[in-house]
Amino acid sequence: MSPVNRRTADPSVIAAIHHPLRRRLIDLLGADGPSTASRLAASTGELVGNISHHLKVLAAAGVIEEAPELAKTRRERWWRTAKAPYTWSFADAGGDPAGELVAATVEEADLGRHVAKVREWFDVRAKYDESWIRAAFSTESWVTLTPSRLTELGDRIGELVQEYADSPDSGDDARAVYVFAHGVPARP
Repeated sequence: MSPVNRRTADPSVIAAIHHPLRRRLIDLLGADGPSTASRLAASTGELVGNISHHLKVLAAAGVIEEAPELAKTRRERWWRTAKAPYTWSFADAGGDPAGELVAATVEEADLGRHVAKVREWFDVRAKYDESWIRAAFSTESWVTLTPSRLTELGDRIGELVQEYADSPDSGDDARAVYVFAHGVPARP
């Protein structure tokens, strides 16, 4: 069961989202807000035509959408992340070997991305003032749950993070912050 503000992704959408450049474009749009293909090309070092192609793939998958109200001319196209994020599970593959392969590959890639973002923070945190160093957090707990309560916990965490994403801070001291959580059955 997915929270009402999320959409379940099928394997083709998952594959579209997790192309390395498309994943980076989603991250840039999520962290920096709406942008054009030209601006994204400048941020990534890619050609505008290549960025445009990948933006169209993401739009077709429903991950991003046009923001026509931001365009200053008829030719200018702005893009933003879609309001309802995707959620997915390995179980969504329904026993389809190809879908399971996509899901497993993406899970591994996501975990690698999560670890890489934290390691990047470890490498650069000395450049931040003490308030940021104290604000950064890591948390872990052992809890005993049923599958339905674990689903509820994941939904509540997702809703809380989405609440902060929907009302971003502004000002000189505001920064993009990468937040992720995992809740998986495990043993010490």
